[in-house]
Amino acid sequence: MKSLILSLTICLSIFCNLSLSQDRYRVLPPDFNADKSQQMMRAWLRTQAHQALDRRQQELEAALTSPEKFSVYQQQRRETLRRSLGEMPPRTPLNPKNTGTIQADGFTIEKLYFESQPGFYVTANLYRPAGNGPFPAILHPLGHSENGKAYSAYQRANQLLVKHGFIVLCFDPIGQGERKQIMDSDGKPAHRASHEHEELGVAPILLGRGLGSYMVWDAVRALDYLCSRPDVDARRIGCTGNSGGGNLTSFLMAYDERIQAAAPGCFMTTHRRKNESPGPGDAEQNLYAQIRDGFDHPDFILSRAPKPTLILAATHDFVPIAGTWEAYRQAKRAYTALGYPERVALIEANEKHGFSQRLREGATRFFALWLQGRQFDVFEEEPVQVYADQELQVTPAGQVLQLPGARSLLEVNRDEERRLAAQRPQLTRDLIRKVAGIRPLKNLPEPRVELVGADGARANWMGSEGKSQAGSEAPLKLLFHPTPGIVLPALYWPQGSAQPVLLAPEAGMNGAVKEARQLNQSGHPVLIVEVRDTGETATRNWRFFGADYYIASMLGRCWLGMRAEDLLICARWLKDDSRSDSVHLTAEGELTPAALHAAALEPELISRLTSRKGLASWRSLMTEPDAHQHIHNAVQAGLRYYDLPDLKTLIHTTP
Repeated sequence: MKSLILSLTICLSIFCNLSLSQDRYRVLPPDFNADKSQQMMRAWLRTQAHQALDRRQQELEAALTSPEKFSVYQQQRRETLRRSLGEMPPRTPLNPKNTGTIQADGFTIEKLYFESQPGFYVTANLYRPAGNGPFPAILHPLGHSENGKAYSAYQRANQLLVKHGFIVLCFDPIGQGERKQIMDSDGKPAHRASHEHEELGVAPILLGRGLGSYMVWDAVRALDYLCSRPDVDARRIGCTGNSGGGNLTSFLMAYDERIQAAAPGCFMTTHRRKNESPGPGDAEQNLYAQIRDGFDHPDFILSRAPKPTLILAATHDFVPIAGTWEAYRQAKRAYTALGYPERVALIEANEKHGFSQRLREGATRFFALWLQGRQFDVFEEEPVQVYADQELQVTPAGQVLQLPGARSLLEVNRDEERRLAAQRPQLTRDLIRKVAGIRPLKNLPEPRVELVGADGARANWMGSEGKSQAGSEAPLKLLFHPTPGIVLPALYWPQGSAQPVLLAPEAGMNGAVKEARQLNQSGHPVLIVEVRDTGETATRNWRFFGADYYIASMLGRCWLGMRAEDLLICARWLKDDSRSDSVHLTAEGELTPAALHAAALEPELISRLTSRKGLASWRSLMTEPDAHQHIHNAVQAGLRYYDLPDLKTLIHTTP
């Protein structure tokens, strides 16, 4: 009996699997996108990035031929940086508050916080040497340590600097230490540092900024605080940080002229190298259109030349060391051309990623030379007292959001969106096209379309007549090539005299087959298309979800806009092939914003739109604690001009 039951179970399983397999389709070969380094969107974006970086290299070579040309090059890069960072908040009162002081051997540690924006608190420790001063000062932005300024290696760096006569201001970045911005229902931090940065990175994009813009502004205001102190010599300011702190040091040393000497650590490389491995960094590291406009990593140094700069690097870093040396060579050539070759240098420690001892010592020697005029040996001596997190804690409860009147970044974004909404211009289709990067239908290319046979063989599409009958169970397999390097798989039921329907499923074509058959049996020609980065062309996460979005953003390209163009190209083809006047577009989930844009921009082509689920408004992302899932629908500066519901007013109006 048991064997009979087992045999029946096996037969039933085989029958079910065969039944299911009849409803499952694949158009591209099974190994498509299998190689993470050669996935469709990665490969397509790589070509564009390399072309932009090649143009930038040619511009640099021309600039190095004379100081005058190089000065123009520098000014262009500084303007690019400021444009990429976006509009900064106004300078408002810092309202600094000291909450305690630690008395150490030969120095003190002041515990303080200030407001970089009203109610937006920045927690910091200030290491001060004994004596009256004024002292040269070092701003120390931090890497992605969960405990922020209390991280052991950063404490050691601060103590080494203060023992050699520097005031050091070390502050918690957004999302780290005492500055968590997203709390769970129990009032505890909901994410670790890097994860919180991803969640916080979406809203600033829609406001025309980036998470890095807020971090740079925190650092600018930290400099304001340092320069306001009578014991600080504002003419002798340096900046150093590791990893994420190396990123912020690089931004700041090119952005704020008060930084006289800078030592970014474990960050400097080239985009050509970094985009391949490990890939784009956290949200704050990726600046809109910087690659398109010719701003590479070395330009953080070149734009400030000939001010003293030291690259801190590690041999076994995940930051590509080959790119670090390429960046250094570019900087050395530029500084030499200006007559100051000694003002740029590189230290490579035989270590992994981190602010290791030799890098800490090298940074201290560097600042002593350029900010104190002293040249001597510096070695870190043990023991070094490393304080517990609570000993360095600034706020009473250990988190700034517990302070009276505190605003989270979510609230800052909400308030900024309200300000922008009150001054939006009149919405037009031309404005939408400009913001989202969507070309008019007449300017979109005609796609090359291939018919895929049962054996996988491909042939150019010659028209649908006679290919299938209305209500047929088996669709035709098509491949759309809207532009070289991009392929869109599709299933097509061509016969029928009713309005054709274009289905854009979020999770791939097979989830829409049942609906397509029902529509076709009702007389509608039906095309299911997988727009780029969905279904068979979906990107396998090679670092984190949305990594390729950031490469596209650095190229000045809009992910939503590209998908909207895919829909428009396929809708036009379907209209023409079915000899119809217009198309009914149905989209779901992540694709609804792209479909909404397509329908609003070309209502004569898409006369009916059905959208299911999906993002209702960009405004909702201002206070959404899990916003990163919507990264592909974040349009740079979108909320400065319109929100998604505004598009609905254009869908049924005359273009």
